[in-house]
Amino acid sequence: MEPELLYGVTDAVATVVLHHPAKRNAMTAAMWRALPPLLDGLAADPGVRALVLTGAGGTFCAGADISTLQGSPDEAQGLAVRAEEALAAFPKPTLAAVKGHCVGGGTQLAAACDLRFAEEGALFGVTPAKLGIVYPSSATRRLVALVGPATAKYLLFSGELIDAERALRTGLVDEVLPAGSLDERVAGFTRVLASRSQLTQAAAKEFANGHADRDAHWAALARAEGETAEGVAAFLERREPRFTWTSSG
Repeated sequence: MEPELLYGVTDAVATVVLHHPAKRNAMTAAMWRALPPLLDGLAADPGVRALVLTGAGGTFCAGADISTLQGSPDEAQGLAVRAEEALAAFPKPTLAAVKGHCVGGGTQLAAACDLRFAEEGALFGVTPAKLGIVYPSSATRRLVALVGPATAKYLLFSGELIDAERALRTGLVDEVLPAGSLDERVAGFTRVLASRSQLTQAAAKEFANGHADRDAHWAALARAEGETAEGVAAFLERREPRFTWTSSG
């Protein structure tokens, strides 16, 4: 089967699968190109309230397919950056579900997600120093924001792999799950995300990404759309809220 991106939507959660098992899901140029328009389509779908990015089989992503770097490394890196930025800009909660290797471009994609859950035994690495590649400034800043300057330098300078437990300690991942339980945990957690106010999530994502000047805008929108009223009424009536606002609208 040709390298490709697979996707589906279940219970308001979209799952995008990096599928290139012959090379541990390494990203080809075609896969990098396909990701932004795929994300645009899912972002515009009001039936999608959260997104999971994962890899086929027992690994997440071994990075960029090195054969794609033989022609124009700059062009290949540009494709990766555009895919990374499209993922970071996705307007709904995103979660990387990581098994096995998450290396190079794989870590770049995982870091662009809002959250990262990993299975025990997962390995993470940022490996441009092994190839003489300048890691993109956008990806470097995002890595520093997650793990701090010292750990970012350790990863970038050395290209060494770290295990899931160290990734958890440094902030690169948010949860580490026992072998065999990652899928169940991700499914349960994303169902929770899909049940929450998408307006609250969209505002929080914007603020967390550094846009801190629109408090009044979001508060007014919450009142106008009835999200706050519904949340308070559901709490007082001891029922699940029915939030209807969607960033797709």
